[in-house]
Amino acid sequence: MTGKAKPKKHTAKEIAAKVDAATTNRGGGKAGLADRSGIEKGGHAKFECPLCKATAPDMKSMQIHHDAKHPKLPFEEGKIVNLHATHVGDSSKPKPGVRGSLKK
Repeated sequence: MTGKAKPKKHTAKEIAAKVDAATTNRGGGKAGLADRSGIEKGGHAKFECPLCKATAPDMKSMQIHHDAKHPKLPFEEGKIVNLHATHVGDSSKPKPGVRGSLKK
């Protein structure tokens, strides 16, 4: 017999956390690659650096990237490429980070 004070059972909270982790789209792996790269509309990567093609989700992050990676060049907001404006997404595809899965 191992331990007298606490029974060795899984709690409902622990089981619910495991189910949530297994069925929630976290945007990783091959399924999230297109989402992270900003290829399809609705992805997290909205802006692209015109100098090195790095992506960022918002203008502030792009400015931080530019100041860190290209400090000698002035930051020009007009030259930043908006990937959401250039690509038309498919509305039938699920949006990134949506709860739920095909697993039931």
